[in-house]
Amino acid sequence: MLFNSVAYIFAFLPLTVCVFWLLMWFGRKQWALSALSLASLFFYGWWNPVYVPLLLGLVLANYAIGYYLATAQRWRRSVLTFGLILNLGTLGYFKYAAFLAANANAVLGTHIDAGTILLPLAISFFTFQKIAFICDAYAGKVNDLSFLRFGLFVSFFPQLIAGPIVHHREIMPQFARLEMKHLTWDILATGLSLFSVGLFKKVVLADGLSQFVGPVFTAAADGSTLNAGDSWLGMMAYTFQLYFDFSGYSDMALGSALLFGIRLPVNFYSPYKATSIIDFWRRWHITLSNFLRDYLYIPLGGNRKGPLRRYLNLFLTMLLGGLWHGAGWTFVAWGALHGAYLIINHLFRAVVGERKGWTAGLAGFVLTFLAVAVAWVFFRAPTFPAAITVLQGLVGVIDMPQFLPTAVTGTVLIISSQPEEAAAAMMAIAGVFAFLPPNAAQYFLDPKRRFAFAPNILNFLLVAACWICVIISLGGPSEFLYFQF
Repeated sequence: MLFNSVAYIFAFLPLTVCVFWLLMWFGRKQWALSALSLASLFFYGWWNPVYVPLLLGLVLANYAIGYYLATAQRWRRSVLTFGLILNLGTLGYFKYAAFLAANANAVLGTHIDAGTILLPLAISFFTFQKIAFICDAYAGKVNDLSFLRFGLFVSFFPQLIAGPIVHHREIMPQFARLEMKHLTWDILATGLSLFSVGLFKKVVLADGLSQFVGPVFTAAADGSTLNAGDSWLGMMAYTFQLYFDFSGYSDMALGSALLFGIRLPVNFYSPYKATSIIDFWRRWHITLSNFLRDYLYIPLGGNRKGPLRRYLNLFLTMLLGGLWHGAGWTFVAWGALHGAYLIINHLFRAVVGERKGWTAGLAGFVLTFLAVAVAWVFFRAPTFPAAITVLQGLVGVIDMPQFLPTAVTGTVLIISSQPEEAAAAMMAIAGVFAFLPPNAAQYFLDPKRRFAFAPNILNFLLVAACWICVIISLGGPSEFLYFQF
């Protein structure tokens, strides 16, 4: 079930919210949490019920492992190793078996057939959550051993499919503290408004840009030669499409969770305003960055074993982070690029120092944005040669796009008879929304800023404008890009 589907917006979400708070109002908190757990399993099974037993089995197994690690004294390292193998092995089979078999066949001349493996939704996300739980249990950092709250922490539907990657110490205590008094007008208004803005980002901006992305990368995959206009349009349109798609989903996740009195961690903080790659990774997919830092970079040694080891650890962390996103050499290349970017950034700071002033900030902003956009080409391209074709086109002869659909007439905000005019206008609108206004966390969730949200007439008009644009543009639910990861 997609957040931008009619079934979710007008049936599942409001019904679940009403049942949950009705049970809370009658003082049946355990029933309310149980009902929310069942609703989350229904949400997950909407796409393919066959994988609900997989999710339940992993929840039961990881709870048992975590409970043992938190309470027992013997065989703890062996049990932790078993838990890591169970989680990583499950992820490896579903996500990487076909990739490994194909590469083994190509290198060794074998004929390994991995069969048809359908990737379960969200397996990358909830695998990380369970690994964090059992690792923290081993380290003595788990205090809440409630099975109900653990199961709901893993399966809580607002964050289940594409994040943010939540940590048990952030969410389980909120379930424990949750009371009827947490149902307030301010929380409901903020949740609905966050959801509305996220829906606008997805339906109007991300889906509006998608029509300019597909033709470019499809042509590159088919072996066509791209001119500079084609390549720059495809690269920049995807750069904004991915941001508004994923950022919009995260806003909708935060908004949905707030309707139950639960605050999920912020996952985006205006990443395209970053003035360095280091700054970018503090703003983009923040929960993934935190997980990779805490459970991969630091265990590898972090920066405690000298600069050379630090740079190697950075590179390996980003390389594995790229592979986590998808089973393909293009994702490996994307991770390797960002690993190299981070090494160069740290080396520059070590040799030259961190530059101050608006000129240095502007130069850093432009260089960072272009470096990120170039790396996104590998993230989007279906094959490595297709990515190279797009990148080669960037330095070609500038000309208007050759093959954009002639039927394209823009989005709800742009009506044009010329595809290139619609593309230019859509890119300008995307740039305005990405670079100028405060982000959702600043506007809705930070009461210390003058942009802090309040349920007033101005914000009501903002939400109403979002819904008008969404209703006009909503022709049918389109999948979120991060669902495939």
